[in-house]
Amino acid sequence: MLNPFNKAAEVGSGMENGRASIRDVAARAGVSVSTVSRILNGSYPPAPETRDKVMRAVRDLDYVANPHARALTRPETGTIAIVVRMLDDGFLMSLVQSIANTLADAGRLCLIGTTGGDPDRELQVLRQMSAQHAQAIILIGAVSETPEYVRHTNAFATSLAQTGSRLVLCARPPLDPDAPAGVVEYDNEGGAYAATSHLLSRGHRRILLLSGQQDHSTTVRRRDGYRRALADLGGDLDPRLEAGPAWSRETGYSRMRDILRAGPPDFTAVFAHTDHVASGVLQALREAGLRTPEDISVVGFDDAAFAADLGLTTVHIPARELGRLAATMAVEPDTVDQRVVLGTHVVVRDSVAIAAATE
Repeated sequence: MLNPFNKAAEVGSGMENGRASIRDVAARAGVSVSTVSRILNGSYPPAPETRDKVMRAVRDLDYVANPHARALTRPETGTIAIVVRMLDDGFLMSLVQSIANTLADAGRLCLIGTTGGDPDRELQVLRQMSAQHAQAIILIGAVSETPEYVRHTNAFATSLAQTGSRLVLCARPPLDPDAPAGVVEYDNEGGAYAATSHLLSRGHRRILLLSGQQDHSTTVRRRDGYRRALADLGGDLDPRLEAGPAWSRETGYSRMRDILRAGPPDFTAVFAHTDHVASGVLQALREAGLRTPEDISVVGFDDAAFAADLGLTTVHIPARELGRLAATMAVEPDTVDQRVVLGTHVVVRDSVAIAAATE
């Protein structure tokens, strides 16, 4: 299998001794050198039109691969690295499984590294994966978009590109426009807007937002969607109705319990940061003697597997498609757009009722 990192071994200087190089073929076909290598080596099935362009260029240039260079690049396994915060989150687990399945179908191995949400640890794991000569690194999940993060990650993406590797951001915001990194994300703000709009359409005006970690990209975008829906559709835009942080079942339960202990709720609905948070909210409401949805309506985000069992109205994230696209960007970048935003939608179940004031 050819190694995209060592492609210079086969590239040559172009038309040396009157012979076309693999770089000439790539230029004629309008694709990357690594794509030509994979097509000629049969290591990954390309889109038919891409293969046709490459094979036409091979015929036009009378290209013959250098067997010595091919031997030099043979040891590379085409491994793809996956870097993620943790694997005990339902959404992240589904996403990583989709990536791994797609890579397995393509005959690729994957390495998985976890960071625990620590930015310094993330940078360390990224460097370790790069040292393993991975063909690509897929970096998954929310992040604090600090100037330092953007600067470091831009530089890392550039260094990967210079070695023939690449960075793919999955369920994470893009870097600078000129950063050499693929991006596949989903519409966080649109999903939050739709969830809040659904509650407003059922007559709820005072909606408690139980947010995630304050500076995380996911939290910021979901809060923006919540606020925009309230402003557009006439809900109460009250800072006292924004609480948190809550990012798990346990933190959702404890935050909701504390809010209820402070006095009778002055809201009729809760928009929880995730389905896990929503499950903790439901428990706290039950313990306080409040019924869902009769007393307090609840909406989550993610559409986790257990959400249907809870009858929880939530926002669906297309985790499988996110994973498939991220894996494709990693192994065959020329076949897909390099910036993709997938849509989200509300899944209506039984946890939202018409607000009492409108009955």
